[in-house]
Amino acid sequence: MRRLNFSCTFLLFAVAATAADAGWKPLFNAKNLDGWEPRGECAWAVMPEGVLVGQRIHTKPTETWPLEQKDYNKWLYRQAWLYTTRDFGQFDLHLEYWIPKGGNSGVSLRDHSRAHYAIGEPDSVHPELAGPLKSTPAHIGYEIQILDGDSDKYPSGSIYTFVAAKRGVHRPGAWNTMDIEVRDNMIRVRLNGELVAEGPGDPARPKNGPIGLQLHDQFTFALFRNIRIREVH
Repeated sequence: MRRLNFSCTFLLFAVAATAADAGWKPLFNAKNLDGWEPRGECAWAVMPEGVLVGQRIHTKPTETWPLEQKDYNKWLYRQAWLYTTRDFGQFDLHLEYWIPKGGNSGVSLRDHSRAHYAIGEPDSVHPELAGPLKSTPAHIGYEIQILDGDSDKYPSGSIYTFVAAKRGVHRPGAWNTMDIEVRDNMIRVRLNGELVAEGPGDPARPKNGPIGLQLHDQFTFALFRNIRIREVH
């Protein structure tokens, strides 16, 4: 009788575990960058433990000195990204991230420009990515903020420029989990299992597009792991 109970319990556990994982697929294979494309001046690598490492390639801001403050800022805040090579519509996205003290990153959703203007790419290089709005991914599609600290108007987990996330949920100096539900008329963000932001977005913005990981400025360093997706049809 005890053996039967144990078997039934194990079977129920297995069924529950299978149901919980139904539909989830790795978006990052933890081995290489297959299915992803670096955008801008950046270097992405995969550590033996399956951790994705992103950092900037430091080019010179100018060949002539002194450098005007506005020109320095233009160099400093030029973004770089890592984008999926395919587009997605409605989905659930799970990832874990680590950023250093003062770090700034983000997750791009539905940006058809693939950071074309954010990285300073000429239209002649990729004319198919050019559009009427010459701006960053956060203003073309959406960006889910990843930020160390709570002093910014849009802390980690925010739907940038739309919904400020609940404060005090990001764990400084530690790995954080982020779960994003993306639907036609709703985006929900959970940080470390807690709902921190949700909103309908802008009806005029795209309903599908690639997923991107941001390196916000010339000194950004960020780690990601366990990136998986569940598409909703």
